[in-house]
Amino acid sequence: MTAGPRPVAPSATGWTRSRWFVTLFLTDIWERFSFYGMQAILVLYAAAPADEGGLGLPEATAAALFGVYMAMVFMLALPGGWVGDRILGERRAVIYGGITVAAGHFCMALPPRACTYLGLLLIGLGTGLLKPNMSGLLTRFYGPGQAVQREAGFSVFYMSVQVSALLAPLVTGYLGERVSWHAGFMAAGVGMTLGVIQFAVGARGFGDVGAAPQRPAAREELRTAARRTALCLAAAGALLAVDLAAGTFAIEHVLAGLGLVAFVVPFLGYRSLRRHPRLGADGRARLDGYVRLLLAAALFWMGVGQAGSLLNLFAQDSTDRRLAGFTVPAAWFQSAIPLFILITAPLFAMLWLRLGPRASVRLKFVLGLCFAGAGFWLMSAAAAAAADGERVSPLWLVAVFLLLACGEITLGPVGISAAADAAPAEFRGRVIGLWWLFCALGVAVGSRVVLLIDVLPDWVYYLLLGLTTVAAAAVLALFGRRVARMTAYRTDAPEAPPQDAGKRSGEPGPLTVQGPHRS
Repeated sequence: MTAGPRPVAPSATGWTRSRWFVTLFLTDIWERFSFYGMQAILVLYAAAPADEGGLGLPEATAAALFGVYMAMVFMLALPGGWVGDRILGERRAVIYGGITVAAGHFCMALPPRACTYLGLLLIGLGTGLLKPNMSGLLTRFYGPGQAVQREAGFSVFYMSVQVSALLAPLVTGYLGERVSWHAGFMAAGVGMTLGVIQFAVGARGFGDVGAAPQRPAAREELRTAARRTALCLAAAGALLAVDLAAGTFAIEHVLAGLGLVAFVVPFLGYRSLRRHPRLGADGRARLDGYVRLLLAAALFWMGVGQAGSLLNLFAQDSTDRRLAGFTVPAAWFQSAIPLFILITAPLFAMLWLRLGPRASVRLKFVLGLCFAGAGFWLMSAAAAAAADGERVSPLWLVAVFLLLACGEITLGPVGISAAADAAPAEFRGRVIGLWWLFCALGVAVGSRVVLLIDVLPDWVYYLLLGLTTVAAAAVLALFGRRVARMTAYRTDAPEAPPQDAGKRSGEPGPLTVQGPHRS
């Protein structure tokens, strides 16, 4: 195996460091602007009547579309990271991914319904290719002994994510709800285009970093991957053809099929890793402890993932948005969670420092689930207040989003960090891949759960959602001793290169909030 390309030393000159860092920082801001901008208006567009330029889907189906799309984006990060690591190199993967994302947004800017679905497909593929390789490229600029600098770099990137998530809904929400939905998607496409241009120009100063794959795949490996991809596409195409030929095709069938994939793949990944002969009995025991966190994270994102779908629709249909003669666009409420994360993150950081070892992984997960459960119980009260058709105060949603933000900042960062304790370093990349898969699992399950909104009163639905997350917190608190034992994993063993798992080269720093929304 040949050594990877020699990186440009970050400390060579202040100019060199600022050049590469600013390039990556601005590219990430524009990419996340396009992602969160589109996400903020997707469900509103899907549920809007056709005569108002929308897809005219029932609200539950529109919410399911949102959930499946989000699940696919995060599942595709695994093969996307593999492609960048083994075939393209991070730099080409970022450029190709960015171009694909921009093309998807511009497709969605066109009126035909087919362009919307094609655009979602392109955005999912492009984001899966771009995002893990952007993170991987950042890690390449830091050498051994620069862990502190690397964590600081990821901290700055985390802030850029929150700033983009805060500002993007304000732009696309106003354009989408005041001008046209397609104008909002166009704005997201322009943002991504600016990001690609910024990266292409700035990457000229990267030297050899990311120009070639770190571990080029062997020809037989490529043939195997191509065969498996072709088999999956052929199976999907055959099912679609049968549905069309029978005259029974509906978008709900596609959503159900993709949701099933997102449900099955995480458990297959866990089973495959657990059976690995080099993992050993101790490694399997620790992985079994970590899977409890994975299931808890899936339940967390099953609920919190609906902030961009059902809660977005509640803002539109049931919230009094009038302010001094101006009607606030519903999508603007999507800026609340990133705003609260920016405000509360330093406070929670100080709290964890004060608590020290008492702030265990299990405690943080339990608190995160409880915050989410409290948020949904408050949402149940808001839905009950709006049950007679009256619009309720926006403070209801603001308070709900505050609780969900506290849950996210409590649970999100610690989950990926716990991967270091879940298995030997050799398998760390695959364990991180499991984290992403189970986050996608949660959002995918949520895409099916939202269909209950058609058969249950809204307040009952949110009450049950809160009960589910709080019950998960109670189970983890009472029966999560394996999680505590897992965190005692020995750290004095020499580091081995992690096995490839698609996301291997894109391992985020511990300060990055991990989950379907803030990464």
